[in-house]
Amino acid sequence: MLPIIFVLPLLQLVILSNAATFEVKHIKFGYIDNDHSITSRALVEKFNASTYFDVLTNFSSEKTASSAMLKGEIDVVVNIPLHFERDLQKEKHIDLGVTINAIDGAAAGVENVYITQIVQNFNRQLKVDLFQISDQQIQPIQIETIPLFWYNQTLNYKTFMVPGILVLLVSMITLFLSGMNIVREKEIGTLEQINVTPIKKSQFIIGKLFPFWVIGMALLTVGLLLSKLIFNVPMLGSLALLYAFTSVYILVILGIGLFISNFTDTQQQAMFIAWFFVVIFILMSGLFTPIESMPVWAQIVTEFNPIKYYVEVMRMVMLKGSGFTDILPLLIKTSLYAIIMNGLAVWSYKKTT
Repeated sequence: MLPIIFVLPLLQLVILSNAATFEVKHIKFGYIDNDHSITSRALVEKFNASTYFDVLTNFSSEKTASSAMLKGEIDVVVNIPLHFERDLQKEKHIDLGVTINAIDGAAAGVENVYITQIVQNFNRQLKVDLFQISDQQIQPIQIETIPLFWYNQTLNYKTFMVPGILVLLVSMITLFLSGMNIVREKEIGTLEQINVTPIKKSQFIIGKLFPFWVIGMALLTVGLLLSKLIFNVPMLGSLALLYAFTSVYILVILGIGLFISNFTDTQQQAMFIAWFFVVIFILMSGLFTPIESMPVWAQIVTEFNPIKYYVEVMRMVMLKGSGFTDILPLLIKTSLYAIIMNGLAVWSYKKTT
């Protein structure tokens, strides 16, 4: 159990934080150049110079391009129309055909943004070049935006993902261990021996909770060290505040696990039920997808999701440097959740003498 408890989560933290990326790179790019002009070749070079696109093929027709996309050889095809250069010089309206493989809708949206930015930059530069060689003396006005990125200046996705993956590991390990705890006592027959002792139900539950509470806090400590040493994730807020919230949050997860354990007879049953709930909690926690993008009914359901609160607090404290007053509403909700779930765990445990 010790390798499962400690070694496996650490490997998952390192692997998942590198694999679970929102960046879209090495986009397989193809094009159909019907114009064969200097300007059309310059546009293709813009894509070739980008770090996101791998320019692979110049297709001779739309049919061959569609066939390549069907086979998965190409992700994006840009169709440069005939008389592309001439129409640009005459300032005519030009439709540039772009075909994107949108099986992965999120990736397709990102690819479309990349393409739009490259084409717009190319268009602006081309207008400046054409203006400078004309007889007009007034230079065109260019408006530039200067973005300022707060909390993640380098736009490193690991800065966003590592705190969330850490939440995932602490939650899953503590939930599964507590969920299988009493069930194991039932399977090996020691629960009946415990039931005939004068120990109270609340004392029994506390005895079952405390070791896994310590394990959860230890996992957080190791995870924070790795996130700093390996991924250089900033820690702008108070560590004491983060540990204080985690101590309450782990009680919620342990209460859920013990509540499940009281109603199951085998470890397999407990594992399946715990997995059912943890998958729902994770997918609706805002860990991978923004809660604001969910339907209204789903946003209401997330109010009963404890992992949502922990994900928010972890990112607020680590990346924003939030203080006690900032996380107080989330702490109150989590504390109420902990009282309810552990109360149900004590109530549902049937101690017979």
